[in-house]
Amino acid sequence: MSENSINILLRLSHWRTMRQWARAARKAGSTKLSKLRQTRTSARLLRTHLDRLIHRADERLALPVIGSNSFPRPHNADWAWRPELWRGPLPKPGMSTVQTQSMLGNEATLFHDCSLSELTLRQLRNQREEDLAPYGIRMDVFKFDGSFLSLVVDLPNGATDGLKRNHLLRMNCIVEMEKPLEIFARLNIQHGPNTEQIVRELPLHEKDIMVEFDLAYSNLNEKRVEKAWIDLIFEGPEMNQVILRDLTFTRRPRAAM
Repeated sequence: MSENSINILLRLSHWRTMRQWARAARKAGSTKLSKLRQTRTSARLLRTHLDRLIHRADERLALPVIGSNSFPRPHNADWAWRPELWRGPLPKPGMSTVQTQSMLGNEATLFHDCSLSELTLRQLRNQREEDLAPYGIRMDVFKFDGSFLSLVVDLPNGATDGLKRNHLLRMNCIVEMEKPLEIFARLNIQHGPNTEQIVRELPLHEKDIMVEFDLAYSNLNEKRVEKAWIDLIFEGPEMNQVILRDLTFTRRPRAAM
């Protein structure tokens, strides 16, 4: 039997079932009580499964689609990217007593110099109406006796292919914190034996958190660009919870002066 034939039979069966329940509902006022009691029991069992299905379907359909790379970007952007940590589920969604150089997936690495780690990391599913990223990352920091804590995100080849000094690299993020702290973003571009670095402080007081790295003010050797990465540096993270709901990057040529 072909797939089309099976689908037609399923639709007919569904239609007949709907008619039966519609007829039972119309006759509920005159049905014998013994039969009505049996019908009510069957209806309640059916409603349990239907309610569970509707609840789960509403939950999943309301969430951002897994793998989504959809987000606002400048009209003249020649590259845009959301890292896998915010795009899809990781094989290992979380870890505790996180050691330095621990990787979350293939693109993000946590660095610190604590003598005793009291950090936890966990990927979480975004469920808010305003979220575009399917996933976020939660970092819980308890006692912190180190001098630095940073999350390094390796940028893909698309970020450096054809990279010029007239490019602007933009980073947008959504951050939640239990208490205020400072977060800095440092762009690192390796070109030959040198590494160009540009640091920006995230404007956490603003609704839309965005920073731009203008390569026109760098000493970038365009012919020797090899790779690039971003350091997210957390200042004073002790006894705090930080949730990065989204992290996206775009690149565009700056307007001619």
